[in-house]
Amino acid sequence: MQLGNFSISLAVKDLAASLAFYEKFGFSIFAGDAKQNWLILKNGEHVIGLFQGMFEKNMLTFNPGWDSNANKLENFTDVRDLQKQLMQQGVQLAEQTDEAGSGPAHFMVVDPDGNPLLFDQHV
Repeated sequence: MQLGNFSISLAVKDLAASLAFYEKFGFSIFAGDAKQNWLILKNGEHVIGLFQGMFEKNMLTFNPGWDSNANKLENFTDVRDLQKQLMQQGVQLAEQTDEAGSGPAHFMVVDPDGNPLLFDQHV
């Protein structure tokens, strides 16, 4: 099962304060829009998303079809195929995507401890 790029998406209270904090660890802005209250930070291959007011909990995020630099992978498992495989294994979905679609889509599951996992395909 190819999950694509991995990052942690943090639900932050103050985007500027969180950015200043993570910059002390060598993270810098890779993508995003502070005016829209979200930034993606990188330090080498490590990726952190900062999201103010967009969701309640921190999430594990997987981006099928992307490497850690948001470059499209030649071969990857489509998000709809991942969803189908997980459903066949009895994983309950918190949000589902249309299996008949193509291109960008997402779905979400929640682990036994209440941690959300977002599968967010942009290609």
